[in-house]
This record gives sequence, structure tokens and C-alpha cells, in this order.
Amino acid sequence: MGSRTGSHQLSNGLIVSGRPEQLKERQPTMGSRAVPYTGGDIKKSGELGKMYGVGDYPGPPPILKPSSRGSSASQHNSGSVRSGPNSGPVGHKLTNSGSMPKKSSGSFSGQLMTPIQPTGLITSGPLSSNTGRRSGQLEPAASFKKVVYGSSVTSLNDEIKLGFKVSKVAMWVFLVVVLMGLVVGAFLMVAVKKAVILVAVAGVLAPLVVILLWNFAYKERGLLGYLKRYPDAELRGAIDGQFVKVTGVVTCGSIPLETSFQRTARCVYASTELDEYKGWGGKSANPSHRCFSWGRRHSEKHVADFYISDFQSGLRAIVKAGYGAKVVPFVKPTTVIDVTKNNKELSPNFLRWLADRSLSSDDRIMRLKEGYIKEGSTVSVMGLVRRHENVLMIVPPVDPVSTGCQWTRCLLPTYIEGLILTCDDSQNADVIPV
Repeated sequence: MGSRTGSHQLSNGLIVSGRPEQLKERQPTMGSRAVPYTGGDIKKSGELGKMYGVGDYPGPPPILKPSSRGSSASQHNSGSVRSGPNSGPVGHKLTNSGSMPKKSSGSFSGQLMTPIQPTGLITSGPLSSNTGRRSGQLEPAASFKKVVYGSSVTSLNDEIKLGFKVSKVAMWVFLVVVLMGLVVGAFLMVAVKKAVILVAVAGVLAPLVVILLWNFAYKERGLLGYLKRYPDAELRGAIDGQFVKVTGVVTCGSIPLETSFQRTARCVYASTELDEYKGWGGKSANPSHRCFSWGRRHSEKHVADFYISDFQSGLRAIVKAGYGAKVVPFVKPTTVIDVTKNNKELSPNFLRWLADRSLSSDDRIMRLKEGYIKEGSTVSVMGLVRRHENVLMIVPPVDPVSTGCQWTRCLLPTYIEGLILTCDDSQNADVIPV
């Protein structure tokens, strides 16, 4: 038979089985003391003040105890000491004891001193300074290098191509009538020998020549007037493949754009143009530059996919303007820098912008213009409606857009090819926040 386990009585009088527990001797614990409130004053923080070299404290400077693994680093500074974001070797050698000499100002040598804010927070330095900036933070823009976008952003040409859309039959009929009129007029003038016939022929041909010159001069203004008068459509009732004009507020897509000189951000369309004036015997901006005229020397025009919210129905559609689509923007640029004969002093930013594009800044009359469609602007888009499941898109039309004959304005049919963007907002006006 096993031995009976003993019993004992507790302090409250209850008798329980088993032997009483032997009280073990407690390990001595370190006494805790109350930490005084410093109120953000580093001079009242004791050892923290000594560590950052703030104030006058008696005694030697803090000792850097080398670890067992890196004990060899205390001999002759075999590595570089780093402090937060400011990295670099310390400009003195460490002694065998590992202590660092203290300057009279109370700070260590090198970039080891971390600025203490009035609130007591230890920071890496002011954001405006380059020292103390982490490698992941953005540096201030010090250059105007040309931004290279991917294939999702469309780079546009300098000029907008407009043409007259007249049938070949009408052109041949017009040429035959003109030739017959000249032949008949010349025959009658020789037979009758009177100048009246020549005046009559000139009176018939003169209005035709005036109409042609009027169309060439008023071509772009006539097209803009036609686009402005074109009625807006409602996206809710638009069918697939319908040509529509949609007016609404635009928002950026996955790739927002910015202008190259003023750095205007969050744009769906951005352009920067540099024009030069050529006098008699001056330098040409391009091969087709004529004397006493302005010529385009450099141009940067980009447009990407963006969204538009229809004013009529409130629906939101994506405008497919990127990936090399044909886009015709009618956005009037504003003059940013104007270099004339009387004002030839160039700003440092403009000189840097020219240098980053390998453009000379010699004695030339130049004009820098920038145009953009910023996020929140009111824009009119003309294109074809495409519906894919629940996605509503506006894409460039396949066939050129024609204005038709405008008889009241004596304008022939003008055609334009591509997705049409028009913006009537002033570049300096406030846009709708989105």
C-alpha cells in the first residue's frame, strides 16, 4: 500500500491535503523611480541630453561600447558611422576606449548632430534643406528635362491638318467651266476687238477667286464656329457608333500629365511651344520658315486617356485619346516668356529649359507658349460612342468629320480627321475641384 499523503491547515482554517508549499526566496528587483515631466525641454532629459550633446553636463562624454562581434571596429575606424539619413564616415579615428572627443560647442563632429525641435521631437531636419533628406524622398525640381512617356500617352504633331472636302466631279465641272469661259472670252475679244469682253470675263472670274481666298483665310475660324454651334448630345440615349458632342468636366486617367516649363500638374492635355521670329537674313527655326514670320522651333504636345462627366445626363465616359490615337486639340496657348529686342535678358529657369533640350540661347527673338487642359476644366469632346459591357467610351471617328457647305458664310465643306477637343476655359480661371 502506498503511503498516505499528509494534510495541512490553511490560514483561514480550511484543511487541505498535501504538504504546505515552501516559500521560495524572491529575486531582488530593481526599484523603479518616477520620471519627471520634461515638458519637451531636452536639457531636463538627463541621459538623452548627454547623448545628443545639448547643454553643459559634468563628466566625460558618452562612451560607445563596441560589441563583441565588431570589437575590431574600435581600433582605427575600419567602417563608417551612420546616423539616420545622414551617412558618411566620421572625420577622426576612434581610440581604443571607443570614446569620441567632444567639441567646445557640445556637438560631435560630422553630421551626427540631430536637430531638436522646440516640441522635443527628434526629426531628420527641415524639409526645405537637402541635408538630412532620406534617399526615398523627392528632391526639389532642379532641371527641366523632357519627360519621356510610354506608349499610353499620345505625342501630337505641331500643326492641325484641315482640308476642303469637295467631290471630284464638282471640281472637274468647275475647271471645265472656267476654261470654256476663258476660251470664249479670248475668241470674242479677238473677233470683236473690244475690251468690254475682257472686263466681262474678269467680272465673272473675280468672285470665284475671292471665294477661294476667303475659304483659305477663314478655314480654321469657320471650323471652330461650326464645332461651337454643334448641339450637345446626351450619353444616356446615345447608341453604339453614333457621332456625338459631349460637354462636361474632365478628370485624369491613370497617367496625369504636366507642362514642361511651368510644371502645371494634373492635366489631361499639355503643350509647350517655342517660336522664333526670323527677320531679314536671320536664322530659320525650321526648314519651312520664311522671312518676317514666326516659326516653330520646338514643340511638346501630349494627351492621354481621361474621363468626362456629361452635363446632360451625368454619366461618366472614358475618352480614348492615348495609345497613338488621332486627336485634334483646339486649345489656345498663353505666352509664358517673350524675348524681344528690348528685353533680351533670359531667366535662369528658361536658360536651363533650353539647355536640357540642347537648344541654343543666342541672340534670337523667342516666344515660349504653354497650353493645357487641367483636371476640373469644362471640355467639349466630339467622337464616336462605343459601349463595351458596362463601360462607356468615346473613341476617334473612322471617317473624317465634315462641316458641309455653309452657304450663308460662303464656306466650302471643311473636313478634319481625329478626336476633337475644344476648351473655352481661360488658363488663369479657377477650375472645378474634383
